[in-house]
Amino acid sequence: MAEEAHSTAEHASDRVDFMEHILDSQELHLPWGHVQLPQQIFGIDLTNVYGIDLSITRHVVMMWVAAIFMVVVLSVSTRRRSMVPHGFANVIESVVLFIRNDIAIPNIGEKEAKPFMPFLLTVFFFILTCNLLGMIPYGATATGNINVTATLAICAFVVIQIGGIIHHGFFGYFLGLIPHGLPAWLLPIIIPVEIVGLFTKPFALCIRLFANMTAGHVIILSVLGLIFMFQSIALAPASVLFALAVSLLEIFVAFVQAYIFTLLTAVFVGMSVHQEH
Repeated sequence: MAEEAHSTAEHASDRVDFMEHILDSQELHLPWGHVQLPQQIFGIDLTNVYGIDLSITRHVVMMWVAAIFMVVVLSVSTRRRSMVPHGFANVIESVVLFIRNDIAIPNIGEKEAKPFMPFLLTVFFFILTCNLLGMIPYGATATGNINVTATLAICAFVVIQIGGIIHHGFFGYFLGLIPHGLPAWLLPIIIPVEIVGLFTKPFALCIRLFANMTAGHVIILSVLGLIFMFQSIALAPASVLFALAVSLLEIFVAFVQAYIFTLLTAVFVGMSVHQEH
């Protein structure tokens, strides 16, 4: 019985070790060990601030790293401005022009897109940086946390509604959600559907980003876990090669998901700005 209990505890510990690469925690995984993150600042318990958990977690640290990295890299790369940018500044300008010319203007409009460009650029670079940080050893994918993707989706929801209200007025925007010439007897059906539709758009953004960024890490860990599950060294070459292939695919997915989130946000903003279309 004692041996069975010990074996069960070991298996449970393995499951925890497996999931800790995906789930958030209050520890940073560093080469020299795990570092406990502080949960109190100036005597304030961050786990319960007026009933809200504001504790510092690994994903929070990764978001701080992403924000600092963006500020430093983008500031340095654009510090010396010239008519013809060189080096990394040329890459940044190419991305900015791509988002403006191929995402914002086609979906929002040439005149209407300019006020939304700062938000779209911030969302794209932030999501991309968070995605890529998850591919670095001892890093973590903050966008694999549904709380992070939900917050990004809420920000997109607010921008979408503000865009529509600015261009149509408060009452004009919400009245414009109802198709013109609609029979009165359909209003009790259409109005709830349109209201629900306002929330399904950001919900789709949230779940899509969260699921895609989590799935890749689950696949990689599952493939590598086959070696220990079957306790066979013969599976190691195939598992490692397949995990490497999935990792390369994950780098591509990191760019694609940042692009899709930005594109869909621009599409939804365009739908709120141009309700007549």
